[in-house]
Amino acid sequence: MMIVDDSMIARAVLSRMIESDDDFEIVAVAGTAEDAIEALHAVNVDVILLDLEMPGAGGLKSIPRIIAAAGGARIMIVSSLADEGAEQTVAALALGATDTLPKPGTGRFNGRFSEILLRKLKALGYAGLPAAAISPRKVEPTGALRAMPADPIGILAIGASTGGIHALGTLFQNLPKQIGVPILITQHLPAPFMAVFARQLGTVAQRETLVAENGMELLPDRIIVAPGDAHLTVDTLCGLRVARLTHGPCASGCLPSLDPMLASVGALYGAAGLGVVLTGMGRDGVEGAGRLVACGGSVLAQDAASCAVWGMPRAVLEAGLACAVMPPDKIARRIASLTREMPCK
Repeated sequence: MMIVDDSMIARAVLSRMIESDDDFEIVAVAGTAEDAIEALHAVNVDVILLDLEMPGAGGLKSIPRIIAAAGGARIMIVSSLADEGAEQTVAALALGATDTLPKPGTGRFNGRFSEILLRKLKALGYAGLPAAAISPRKVEPTGALRAMPADPIGILAIGASTGGIHALGTLFQNLPKQIGVPILITQHLPAPFMAVFARQLGTVAQRETLVAENGMELLPDRIIVAPGDAHLTVDTLCGLRVARLTHGPCASGCLPSLDPMLASVGALYGAAGLGVVLTGMGRDGVEGAGRLVACGGSVLAQDAASCAVWGMPRAVLEAGLACAVMPPDKIARRIASLTREMPCK
């Protein structure tokens, strides 16, 4: 593991916290992004803890270069800027950071920062795992694939968690500007992040992108994003198909959860419903994908090689619910092939 922070005190404190767990070893520290990139030519690391406020180019602008130099290492942002609603947080995740955590002293964790940090690092899938599990590119897909319906879809429902913002960016960069169906997104993020997330995603996707409200109409190529403190589902109102927010418990324990979204898409759209499960920890989406498939709909899953964490897509695949397993750019092309051809404007 590498720690990149311009504060000598922060580097020392983080090092003590991390090395208190025998599963981790600090192999390098750096005070600037430039020093980190130079060090990465000489050391191999699995995880990089990166501050955003540093001299020189700074952490945020350097994320793409650090990723390129790191050879697949995951980046965890640990910064005072990684606070609720921060523009820099969503930007860092969009650039490829895997997760974020505010530095101690913000008053959010009541002295539990070390515990939360170690839990997040272990959830990335590196600590204590064999080498074959460390590199997702070595994981072979398991589970039979379902046949893909040939009929055009009527709605697209996408779910993601850890690493999902970057994956969504890649998907929408490769999706045609018009696919002619409504788009729903459930991304695991706290509610205060959602307005920033929707605004940044709308810029990348070149589509109207709104945080969901009850009764919001589902329109072709309009993106509706789960608000962060409620599940996004679909319903009918006065003959129109609309968004509906719910708050009930889910098997995954997530709020928002993919499960209600995918299940409601299946109930309302049947075989015209298409779900996409992108990178993320855990099993959120399996139950909803099962109900979508039972209604005749279909599910695409992100592949291990392109995932930050191959948890949710793997669970869908192993449950026998996926029609295809592929990276986000190819998922975009498959989605395009399942939509009616739209006239150029």
